[in-house]
Amino acid sequence: MHRLVPLQVPGGPAFVDALRRAWDDGDAVLPVDPRLPEPAVQRLMESMQLDEPVEDGDALVVATSGTSGEPKGVVLTHVAIAASARATSARLGVDPSTDCWLACLPLAHVGGLSVVTRALATNTPVVVHDGFDADAVERAAATDGVTLVSLVATALRRVDASRFRMVVLGGSTPPEELPANVVTTYGMTETGSGIVYDGRPLDGVEVRVDERGEIHVRGPMLLREYRDGTDPKDADGWFATDDLGELDASGRLFVSGRAGDLIITGGENVWPEPVEAILASEPGVADVAIVGRADDEWGQRVVAMVVPTDAMQPPTLDALRAAIKERIGPWAAPREIELVDAIPRTALGKVRRRGL
Repeated sequence: MHRLVPLQVPGGPAFVDALRRAWDDGDAVLPVDPRLPEPAVQRLMESMQLDEPVEDGDALVVATSGTSGEPKGVVLTHVAIAASARATSARLGVDPSTDCWLACLPLAHVGGLSVVTRALATNTPVVVHDGFDADAVERAAATDGVTLVSLVATALRRVDASRFRMVVLGGSTPPEELPANVVTTYGMTETGSGIVYDGRPLDGVEVRVDERGEIHVRGPMLLREYRDGTDPKDADGWFATDDLGELDASGRLFVSGRAGDLIITGGENVWPEPVEAILASEPGVADVAIVGRADDEWGQRVVAMVVPTDAMQPPTLDALRAAIKERIGPWAAPREIELVDAIPRTALGKVRRRGL
C-alpha cells in the first residue's frame, strides 16, 4: 500500500532528494509550502486525506483552490509527468547535455514544482532555489550554467532575460512587449503545467472551444482525478477549464480570462487582465487590479484598485482612463480609482479576485 507523503522542505537539493526517496518507495508526494502557519498546514493535511492510500503510479498530489476557493488535491501520475516533460522539452529544444533548469518559484505550486519534475523526468540538470531573488537568479545564469528558467511576470521585470537561452513565462498576464527568448504559457494545476506555448498546443495536446467560449483541453499530462475521487474529465478525456477564449483560423489559442472574471458594463465585455497589463506600466502605478462593481446605470462599472508608487502623488483617474481609451477603447476605461496598500496575489502572481 502506497502512501501520500507530505513534503514541507525549503527549496534546494534537500527537496529534490526527499522527492526522489518518496518516489523510489512508490509513494506520492504532497508538496507543502514551508511558509504556511501550522493551523493552515493541519487543514491542508485533513483536506488531502493523508490517511488514504494512493494508487500505483501516482506521483504527486498538488493542492489547488481552483475557482471555488475550496482546496482540491490534483492527482498527477508518473506517466502524466513524463508526458509533460517530453512535450515541454521538445518544444523548447532542451538538450540535457548543455541545458540546465532553474526552479525559483514556490515548489508547492505546479509552476515551480513542474520545473523540478521535468528535469528529473528528462535527466536534465536543475538548480533549485528557496524562492525568487533577482540577484540569485542572475548569478545562477552566470555561475551555475543555468540556461532555462520559469518565471512569472512580476519576476521577469526584475531580471535580465537575455542571460538565459529560454524563459518560460506563466502565471498572470504577460507584459505587452517581451524579449524574443520568452515563451508565454497557458496551463493549470490540472494540466500538470503549461500545455499551450505562445498560443500553440504542445505535441499530444488537443484544444477546443465550445459554443459558450469555454476552453476544453485533452492530453496525456492531465490529472488522473482529484484526491476526493472525482474525475473532472468527461468520458472522452476532455477537461473543461472554466477559462474563456477563442481559436483563430490557424489553431492558435487566445485566452480571455476566467469565466467569472468578466465585467459587463453598459453591454460591453471587459476582461480585467488586458486592462491591468496596460495600467501596470503607467507612471505612478506600483500594482493594479481591475474589478467590476455593481452600478445602477451601467450594470457594472470598471474600478481600478491601485497601489501608488507615491501615496502623496497617486495617478489620476483621467490619466488611467486616457491610457485605456487609447489602447483598448472607452468602454474598458476605469470609472473609479480605489487606492490600496497591496493587491492580494497568489504565489505565482495572479490576482486573488475573490473578495476584492
